[in-house]
Amino acid sequence: MKKKVAILGSTGSIGKTLFSIIKKDKKNFDVELLTGDKNYKELLKQAKLLKVKNLIITDQNSYLIFKKKKIKNINVYNNFSSFKKIFKKKIDYVMSSIIGLDGLSPTLKIIKYTKNIAIANKEAIICGWNLIDKELKKNKTKFIPVDSEHFSIWSLINNKNYPDIKRIYITASGGPFLLTPKRKFSKITVKQALNHPTWKMGKKISIDSATLMNKIFEVIEAKNIFNLSYDKISILIHPNSYVHAIVEFNNGLTKILIHETSMYIPIYNTLYHDKNNKLIKSNKINLKKLNNLDLSNPNLNRFKSLNIKKFLPNKVSLFETILITANDEIVKLFLKNEIRFNQITPLIIKIIKKKEFSKFKKITPKNLEKITKLNRLVRLKIESLVYKFS
Repeated sequence: MKKKVAILGSTGSIGKTLFSIIKKDKKNFDVELLTGDKNYKELLKQAKLLKVKNLIITDQNSYLIFKKKKIKNINVYNNFSSFKKIFKKKIDYVMSSIIGLDGLSPTLKIIKYTKNIAIANKEAIICGWNLIDKELKKNKTKFIPVDSEHFSIWSLINNKNYPDIKRIYITASGGPFLLTPKRKFSKITVKQALNHPTWKMGKKISIDSATLMNKIFEVIEAKNIFNLSYDKISILIHPNSYVHAIVEFNNGLTKILIHETSMYIPIYNTLYHDKNNKLIKSNKINLKKLNNLDLSNPNLNRFKSLNIKKFLPNKVSLFETILITANDEIVKLFLKNEIRFNQITPLIIKIIKKKEFSKFKKITPKNLEKITKLNRLVRLKIESLVYKFS
């Protein structure tokens, strides 16, 4: 029987990778839904290749252009409220890979319609995990993390009780400036910051990787997903990105997970998580890398973003939405050459330390509206604050 699948954000990097995997094995899959924003041409191409009958195009202008084409055998919708029209019963697997906080609402809405959901949207997990977890339990839906680090931890734990975990280690390549003298940080260009040594990523995540802010986000995700305290989560610098996670257990065992620097592998394994004998084409073990793992503790003076960990509340709160929003807005300013690279982290820290924002550490997000409202409020305030601090 074919596995029924939906891809939220199928024209993005994660979505395209998953689509390519399904295309090679299309006899075993029936894609019920693809979604996109502005790239309706790519969406149509995908729909034709896999005979997908339902599309959601969230950009109004792109939706209207597509609608005028009147393409046979394809139903096109403009918002995620259409899920109830598309899904008559639970499907087998959903990939949620819409970028940014925009991905939280559709993730929450689609959980009830699927048996398994793989979530690649870090903002959703960071800002709304308690809401996601509630829906997962309510609808008995299985969750699978997609980020290479969290998928690796999930794989290593293998259904063990989380209290059995002594410590987990998330690895970081150190980005393009691991060995760059700090005195040169003020001269770093956008082009240099986008040139990641081991991963190919979008602009925003590339900057987060250069500052190591992405590792703070991954620590928050790990704390939420695996129900751990922050003192059980550590970051290790690992330049060749061969080891993706290390889990130390209370029974004295320590497990590590390695794979090539490709998101193809974790994405493939979320799709085939119930088929352990499924063969994937991959390179042989790299003994050179394995014999030279070069793991080390990060320099907190060089990577000041890692100091943000001490400001984080132990429970899910609205403070995480402030952190995500502040980082988004300040990275945008750097990408527009309005601030210097070495100003990114100091500005974020100044913003999250403000009393009007730090009070949100004690407030749990009760619904999606609370998160989106705060996101808009912070965005409105960020610009004037940034120029004041600059």
